[in-house]
Amino acid sequence: MEATTKDMRLHSRELLAAVDRGEEIEITYRGHLRARLVPYRSTSAPQTRADHNPLFGLWRDQQGSVDEHIRRIRQPREFD
Repeated sequence: MEATTKDMRLHSRELLAAVDRGEEIEITYRGHLRARLVPYRSTSAPQTRADHNPLFGLWRDQQGSVDEHIRRIRQPREFD
C-alpha cells in the first residue's frame, strides 16, 4: 500500500489498522519514497511489566496500601 505524508497525518488510524492486518505501507512525500511503515515484530521474548518498568512493584515490600500512603502525605502540614 502507498500513502502520502498527508494521508499519514489525516488517516493515521486507518493506516495503523492496515499495519495491524500485516500490510506494509510506503510513505511518500512529493512523489518520492521517504519511509516504510511495517508491523512491529519483537525478536526477543515478551517482556513482563516488571521487566519493562523498573518501578513496577515498588510497593511490594511496603506495609499498608498505596492509597493509605497517598492520603497520609496529602494531609495538611502542622506547623509549630
